Amino acid sequence: MKTELTSLLEKYERRILGQSLNLKLLLSAILAGGHVLLEGVPGTGKTQMVKTLTGLLGGNFNRIQFTPDLLPSDITGSTIYNMKDSTFQTLKGPVFTNILLADEINRTPAKTQAALLEAMEEKQVTIQGETYPLPDVFFVVATQNPIEFEGTYPLPEAQQDRFLFKLHIDFPSFEEEKNVLKQVIENSYDASLVTSELNLNTFLAIKKEIETVTMGESVLDYIMQIIRKTRESESIRFGASTRAGISIGKAAQAWSYLSGRDYVTPDDIKMVVKPALRHRIQLSPHVELEGATVDQIIEELVGAIPVPR
Repeated sequence: MKTELTSLLEKYERRILGQSLNLKLLLSAILAGGHVLLEGVPGTGKTQMVKTLTGLLGGNFNRIQFTPDLLPSDITGSTIYNMKDSTFQTLKGPVFTNILLADEINRTPAKTQAALLEAMEEKQVTIQGETYPLPDVFFVVATQNPIEFEGTYPLPEAQQDRFLFKLHIDFPSFEEEKNVLKQVIENSYDASLVTSELNLNTFLAIKKEIETVTMGESVLDYIMQIIRKTRESESIRFGASTRAGISIGKAAQAWSYLSGRDYVTPDDIKMVVKPALRHRIQLSPHVELEGATVDQIIEELVGAIPVPR
């Protein structure tokens, strides 16, 4: 199964240029059973990244464009009256899929954003008092524009905490961006023609294998020291929760598996700690005024903790 994943990742990197680290992190998060928040300016390939991964995994894909007038029922579904049969019918919304792309999630108010909470956490949806389970393979990948953009609504802390990772999508290098332009101009890339490398049953079997990846006591202590440090630091107003520690552990198992190992190392923790924490901690006002970023503070905290041997 590791060979199949390696092949999938190589094909993924050939399709989406200039984002190798983010592609591996995105795949790790989904293998770990988590949802992902992608942040970047419009036009950096976030949607294409998700559609391509769905095709490679052999799953179903739905996309919701979040707008200020979007209603919760537009996500979950609704009940309508069928006059012909004199019965009520439930119309399931686009959330009933394997991978849901919530595009520009921070362009809709909190009430509609909250409609995703039950689905993301419980893997079920309630429509008119009836509860409906979502597919066994279900992930939300949400994109958002930087908060400085007009017409954006900051995601509430509870909503952000439901995401395993927050990934920053940057512009590719000169050569990589040139190759992207070449692909598009020559019509040599079509996401709809991506052939699957896995099927959903194989994917679920791989997830089970990842859960058996060994994590030693010293590595668990390392995660706990990082989490505790975020709560003690004067640079951080609100530290990381227990869920953040769980997220780091699960993501590190998936990263280790993708790297061809059946045990987690401190380096695996270092690779996943920033995307797992950057949306879960808030900097103190004086640190923000000094121009420090969340990633810089996380690096400083992790760097101050002795690495287990």
